[in-house]
Amino acid sequence: MSAINRNPPKKRKSSTFNYEAQSAALQRAKEIQAKLSPEFPSLLKCMHPSHVSGAFWLSLSTKFCQMHLPKADTIITLEDESGELYETKYIADKVALSGGWMRFSIAHNLHEMDVLIFHLVKPSKFKVYIVRSQGSDEVDGALGMLKLDKCRKTNDEVSSVLDTTRGNDPRMIFGDNLSQSDQLENESKDLFSETSESVINSFEQVTGIENFIIMVNGLVIYSELSERLWVKYYELCRSQRCFLHDNLVSGLNSKLVVGMITETINIADAIKASKVTTSMDNFVTWDKTLKAFEGMGMNVSFLITQLDHLMKLALKLKRHKEARLERLHANEKLKALEARVLEVKKTIRGLDEEIAMEDMNPERVETMFQELVNAPW
Repeated sequence: MSAINRNPPKKRKSSTFNYEAQSAALQRAKEIQAKLSPEFPSLLKCMHPSHVSGAFWLSLSTKFCQMHLPKADTIITLEDESGELYETKYIADKVALSGGWMRFSIAHNLHEMDVLIFHLVKPSKFKVYIVRSQGSDEVDGALGMLKLDKCRKTNDEVSSVLDTTRGNDPRMIFGDNLSQSDQLENESKDLFSETSESVINSFEQVTGIENFIIMVNGLVIYSELSERLWVKYYELCRSQRCFLHDNLVSGLNSKLVVGMITETINIADAIKASKVTTSMDNFVTWDKTLKAFEGMGMNVSFLITQLDHLMKLALKLKRHKEARLERLHANEKLKALEARVLEVKKTIRGLDEEIAMEDMNPERVETMFQELVNAPW
């Protein structure tokens, strides 16, 4: 699988989904669809905002899925214009593509009002043709994809479809196994449909990293975060079962939010890599940063709590080591004092012995002194 272009689609002026607004792209898509091999069924899908941003959930035609796709959840492969393959998760009971569809949408810079032709060339494989809507800055890639498809008509026939205006051929709107009434019903109900499940309102709706979306001020952020940071942030959010940035103060600059997310990830990694020898200054810096983020609405209380426990344990261990060292010094002082006491006691014993000597009686010494003074020369 090719590398994913994680740049978000360019913002385009919002529009109301109706047949008139889609007529140009839909007309071309139908003409291209009519030229596909009738051996394989196909369907059209107009892109709704939730298909190309936000939840990235693509609902398909119920009748088409019931007739042609597996009855159980499976992996469906999408092949693009250059032959690159993208695996998506097909959810049978929801008749929709979820995991992996986001990657395909972002990689091909899909916009709302674009029309996609899904050609079921194998039981679990679609060849996808993209017809850009009016106003798109990109070249319509459907012609190039048709030239690569072995099941297509000749190049001249396809070119004539794109270069000329002709009446609609309804025979292949949703495959030749559907009646015309079914086609019209599907066109009105499925072509522009968006299920309520396509909008992710809480992290509980995230089924995996494939549909993990980071939105700030209504915009999906991709290019600002590397793949590694994206995965790391998903793991943090999954551990708390919520989007950590969900309650940030509104109106914050998206780059500031990305910086907060990045720094939160870095601090979380640093906490995991910390040791008892880690400088207390580092712990204090991380704690101050996280508390500042928390004050702005970032859900980092779990990191602050763990950091607080680590700091307390680190301080206890530090104090324990300090106490042992202080005791060692105290013992050395005690030994020195004990040695000094022994010396003092020895001195006292010596003095006691001198005092106890009989010939050193003070009265006798005074008498002897006086007799010596009075003695004649």
